[in-house]
Amino acid sequence: MSINNYNLIKTNYHILEIDSKEFLFHIPTSSVFELSTESANLLKKMENKEEITKDEEEIVEEFKELNIVGSRFFVKEEDTKIEHFPAKALILNVTSGCNLSCTYCYKADLTSLKNSGQMTFEIAKDAIDMFYKESPYLKEYSITFFGGEPLSNLPLIKQIIAYANDFFESKGLKIGYSMTSNATLLTDEVIRYLHESKVDLTISIDGPESLHNKTRVYENGKGSYEKVAKNVAKLLDIYKNRTVGARVTLTRGVTDVKTIWNHLRYDLKFKEVGFAPATSGDNDFFNLSDSDLKKVFVGFKELGEDYINEAIKGNFNGFSNLHRTVIDIHEGRKKKLPCGAGVGLLSVSYKGDIDLCHRFTGSDYPSFGNIEKGLDKKALGSFLEKRANEKDTSCQTCRIRNLCAGGCYHESYIKYGTPEKSVLHYCDDMRNWIDFAVEAYIRIKAKNPEFFTKYFK
Repeated sequence: MSINNYNLIKTNYHILEIDSKEFLFHIPTSSVFELSTESANLLKKMENKEEITKDEEEIVEEFKELNIVGSRFFVKEEDTKIEHFPAKALILNVTSGCNLSCTYCYKADLTSLKNSGQMTFEIAKDAIDMFYKESPYLKEYSITFFGGEPLSNLPLIKQIIAYANDFFESKGLKIGYSMTSNATLLTDEVIRYLHESKVDLTISIDGPESLHNKTRVYENGKGSYEKVAKNVAKLLDIYKNRTVGARVTLTRGVTDVKTIWNHLRYDLKFKEVGFAPATSGDNDFFNLSDSDLKKVFVGFKELGEDYINEAIKGNFNGFSNLHRTVIDIHEGRKKKLPCGAGVGLLSVSYKGDIDLCHRFTGSDYPSFGNIEKGLDKKALGSFLEKRANEKDTSCQTCRIRNLCAGGCYHESYIKYGTPEKSVLHYCDDMRNWIDFAVEAYIRIKAKNPEFFTKYFK
């Protein structure tokens, strides 16, 4: 049979060789298949435009079902239409004020505590009511407190939790809470309250004292590490059964992720540690250079090997960057959008504006309504559809398009002046990282599939 009757759709698959076996990463569904010797050889024959035998036609039919063989070289996916916004998470930016003055902070509206804008209970209440109205069919809802430093407006947080508990429990629904904090305002009393209120915490901390104090400083320039470390010890002593994660911002020249990891995971005892490389901040001085970023990904792979080895033993080691990606692969995630901003979550500023996400709060980018007038669904839908159906980039043919979906909106906004454009300045690094994550998934699946049952809920 002539090869001319078939075309390989190379944009729909990617081959990886792992432990002397060949695997096909099916791009449209983010699924992984181990290739038989016959299937692997057939793909090579087709790539070399060799003749196909009668006995190989059955495998060709399987390839056609996967849409990696067809009458065309490229299959155009249908445009995405976005008409529903089933938010299950609400971000409340309860204050614009912060008691720190971190040098790399992206928040456009950030002020000192004395000059801060404070969300009122009326705005918070209306936001919660709107949140439920937009997604009345869920069984579980989530509220995240953000700032500034949210604990500087603790009285409001207490009011919100009391109201939300009554509101959702009266309807027989579950409500969960989370917060991102710099940990400087934690006291024994505050920690006990947050624990009793079942608030999951993410602590912003950038590593050992020498690194942390370079950027995470008070207004007077004094480093905050000593206070943070002391409070984290108290926090983790009380938070035995609740999630506490560390979030590290990596800035220019800071690439030794292993050292940072060891300190946060084993010295300070965080159960989870995640890294956020700065690549598109307002101040280019803090952005990782190309060489920095490559070093970071080398470090990520080193931590990834530890993650894999522990997973095979049945343990989760807390490396959240890899864990989240492996979850996406395990679930066969097919993203049309990079995150839940505007669809899965609503972000409300202290003024009551509805922003694309908390990163846009206080920026010049237009809001999508407010809690008084409601969500501007027409404008939001138009924006999301434009991003989901973007035709001007190489994203359409990229092998990680359904796991990346063009990257962070805010990063695009800072880098290019618009969130409508995909992030394209570190695509090769991201493709290599996803390849590693696929390999991690395959290796764990082969040696300890129970890991996914235990830790992927």
